[in-house]
Amino acid sequence: MSDIKKNVLVSFKEYLLIIVGLVSYVLGWVIFLIPNNLVGGGVTGISSIIQYATGIPIGYSYFVLNLVLLIAALFVLGKGFGGKTVFAIFFTAIGMNLGQEYLPSDIIQPLAIENGKLMCTIMGAILAGFGMGMTISQGGSTGGTDIIALIVNKYRNVSPGKMILWMDVFIILSSMLVPSYTSDGSLVNWSDKITTVVYGFIYIVIISTVIDLYLAGSKQSVQLFVLSPKYKEIADAITGDFHRGVTVLDGKGWYTQHSVQVVMVITRKTDLNLLLKCINSIDSNAFISVSSVTGVYGKGFDTIKFRKTDKK
Repeated sequence: MSDIKKNVLVSFKEYLLIIVGLVSYVLGWVIFLIPNNLVGGGVTGISSIIQYATGIPIGYSYFVLNLVLLIAALFVLGKGFGGKTVFAIFFTAIGMNLGQEYLPSDIIQPLAIENGKLMCTIMGAILAGFGMGMTISQGGSTGGTDIIALIVNKYRNVSPGKMILWMDVFIILSSMLVPSYTSDGSLVNWSDKITTVVYGFIYIVIISTVIDLYLAGSKQSVQLFVLSPKYKEIADAITGDFHRGVTVLDGKGWYTQHSVQVVMVITRKTDLNLLLKCINSIDSNAFISVSSVTGVYGKGFDTIKFRKTDKK
């Protein structure tokens, strides 16, 4: 397979996963949060406050407010990030409006209205967090405060989920200062606003936790030691098919007193099953040891980030 075809397949996979994540994010809002006049964080939270106050569909204000942050992301995070995020913003803005307009009420009624606001807060946060985590893991963003979080994360070892959490607190609290109206046109009273703020805090705690859990899982690495007489074929397959560096170590089996070669490789946990299948197809009797590693830094993995200090 040529490099061009490989790049096309990689890009197709990334955008496909981004679409899946965005659908999850949109459904979390359209089904569970918006019908209950619930407020979240980020630009989506601001846009929801605008919709509750003015009736302007969330998709329009969501798109407009993201433009400034998108320009900043293009300069700091590069064109690759910007392209995916432009796609994500368009998709989310259109999805929010189409979802509210065309999603049947007989679906929303039993899922959202009848289950109560607390359950809807939890379900909406889980769906939105899963979708946002999947989108970020593929180099994109749903826009808003997660763009800021990724910009900061580029230079500091700061969890994106924690960054989003603290930025969203202000947005949730600000919802109390803006008059809100329900779908039937009635004004939301102060007691309901306070309840909405509490649910908003629950939402941002859950969504930040889900984002961190998803990103931790997608970035987790594993270390493999493989003992096999076909170590050359295995090493060639790993470097050729998975584009991972391989180290061949000289060893000695103490029981047999025979010299052996040990293939060592570190890869993402998401590639583990395919890697094991590859090794098994070459040598079904290969001895394989798999262990999790707490951190891997260098080319193809994470980058060590230090806090910048002034030189004396």
